[in-house]
Amino acid sequence: MVLTETGMPQVEEKHQRNRSGSASTAFTSLAALGSVIMASSCCLPLLPFAFAAGAAGTSAFVGKLRPYLLVASVLLIAFGFYKSWRAEQCNCKPSRISTVLLWFSAIMVFLFIFFPQVIANIIADILAGKS
Repeated sequence: MVLTETGMPQVEEKHQRNRSGSASTAFTSLAALGSVIMASSCCLPLLPFAFAAGAAGTSAFVGKLRPYLLVASVLLIAFGFYKSWRAEQCNCKPSRISTVLLWFSAIMVFLFIFFPQVIANIIADILAGKS
């Protein structure tokens, strides 16, 4: 058993690095989702019943930032896939939940980028009580 500078066995140190890698992959997935939702708020103001007047102003402001937020979403998803690939190269398999979250985020970013109005219509129908 090889001890590191901290006195911990080397195996445990790799395990701890894997946990932080999974956490950063999950964080980048959530950040990409948040970014794409903000980018799509120009089509569907968030919480329109609670913040009707403020949401209209916010969506106008965020609408101007939409291209930058979409680029940020794509870059964050790419970074998440890079972190996941890098963890596999180091023989540290990412956790199943971070992998599922990364793929879910990638699919959602794709849908929000290429079909924003369709997503907005679906959400509006759900909020209106239509099936």
